[in-house]
Amino acid sequence: MRTTTPGRMLAPVLTALLLLALAPAAGATAAGGDQHGRGALLWAEPLYTLATPGEVVAELESAGFGTEHVRHGVRAFRLIYRTVDAHGDPTVASGLLTLPHGRRGALRAVSYAHGSELHRAEAPSTAPHGFNAAPAVTYAAAGFAGVAPDYLGLGLGPGTHPWLNLRSASVASLDMLRAARRFLPLTDRSLRPSVLATGFSQGAAAAMGLGRLLQAGADRRFTLGALAPNSGAYDLREVQLPAMLDGELPAKLSVLNAAYALVAFDRVFDVYREPAQVFLAPYADTVEGLIDGSHSWRELAMATPATLAELLTTQGRQLLANPTGGMARALRDADSGCRGWAPRVPLRLYLAGGDEQVANANTISCRDDLGASGVRAPVVDLGAHDHQGSRHFGANVRGTAATASWFTELTPS
Repeated sequence: MRTTTPGRMLAPVLTALLLLALAPAAGATAAGGDQHGRGALLWAEPLYTLATPGEVVAELESAGFGTEHVRHGVRAFRLIYRTVDAHGDPTVASGLLTLPHGRRGALRAVSYAHGSELHRAEAPSTAPHGFNAAPAVTYAAAGFAGVAPDYLGLGLGPGTHPWLNLRSASVASLDMLRAARRFLPLTDRSLRPSVLATGFSQGAAAAMGLGRLLQAGADRRFTLGALAPNSGAYDLREVQLPAMLDGELPAKLSVLNAAYALVAFDRVFDVYREPAQVFLAPYADTVEGLIDGSHSWRELAMATPATLAELLTTQGRQLLANPTGGMARALRDADSGCRGWAPRVPLRLYLAGGDEQVANANTISCRDDLGASGVRAPVVDLGAHDHQGSRHFGANVRGTAATASWFTELTPS
C-alpha cells in the first residue's frame, strides 16, 4: 500500500477554502446553472512537469502502465473546487488535472474516475505518481486533458468518503470538469465541449453516472462524446453481494468490502442504529473508526477477521442478502449507473475474465440493463494480465491502453 500524505502546509488553506465553499456564492445560478457555485475553482496548484515523452515513459513504467500512447510530455495540477456532498450541502473536492506539455489550444477532456480507495492520500491528486494517477497521465500524454476527480472525502476534500454513492461521484466528476474548464484558459488552452468518460472499478459506475448527467444536459457547455467504463460493480444487489456471500470472491476481500459498504452507506442512508446491530464484537467498537479516510486497506485488513461469519451479526448478513430500508435505498443509488437510460454515443464495456475482485457478471448485468433500454453495448474482454498479482488491477492497466487507443480513433486531429 502507498502511504504518501497531503502536505501539512495545506491545512490552513483547506480550512479557508471550506469556509469559502460554505459561504453564499456570488452568481450561483450563472451560465450552466451552477447551484451553490458548483465547479467554481478555489485553488490550483502545479504538481510536476514531465517535459519530454521520455520522462512520461519512465513515469508510466514505474507505475506498471503501458507507454505506447505517449506523444507528449505532461503537466500535472491539483484543483480544488466547489461541489455538493451526498446530502446536497455545499462542500469542496479536489482532483488531478493532466495536460499535454507544449500543446496549446482546444483539448478534448477524458474524465477518468478511479477505483476504490480507503485512505484519502491514495486519491489521484494526493498520489499523483501512482496507480490511480497513471491513467490521467496516459491520456494527457496522448494529447487529451486528463480530468480525474478525487471524489468526496478523498484527496484534500473534507469529511468521509461516501463509498459507492453514485450520485455524489457523478456530481463531483461533473464539477471537476467545470473547474478544469475555468482553469485551462490560464494555460493558453480550452476544453472542447465533447467529453470522453471512462472509469475503473468503483469509477466505472461513476463514469456511467457522469455520462447520464452530460447527456441529460446538466451543463450546456458539455456534451457526452463516448463511454468506456472498465470492470465496474454495476449490480451490487443481484451480482456482487451474492458473490461475496456465496464465497465466489476471496473471503478477506469480502470482509473489507462489507465493512466499508455498511459503514459508508449508513452515513448517507441510515442503515443501522448502532454498529453492534451489524458487526460482532470486538469489531463493532472499531470498524467505523477505521473507515475515516486516515487508515489504509492494510490497517483495516489487520483489524478485521478472515470471514464474514466472524464479522457480521445475523442482522448484518441479512442486510446484505435481503436489503431493506436504508440499505435498499443505498443499493438503488449504487446500482443505477446502467439502468433506465439509453446512451446515444459510442460505448464499450471493458472487463478482464477471471477478475477476482469484481464478478464479471456485473458487466453482463450492465449490458443487459442497457439492452432493455434499446442500447447495444459491446463487451470487450481485456484478456489475462495481472498487476501486482491482481487480475482486477491488471484490467486498469490493459483498459487504460485500450481506452486511449479507442478515444484517439474517435477524436479528429
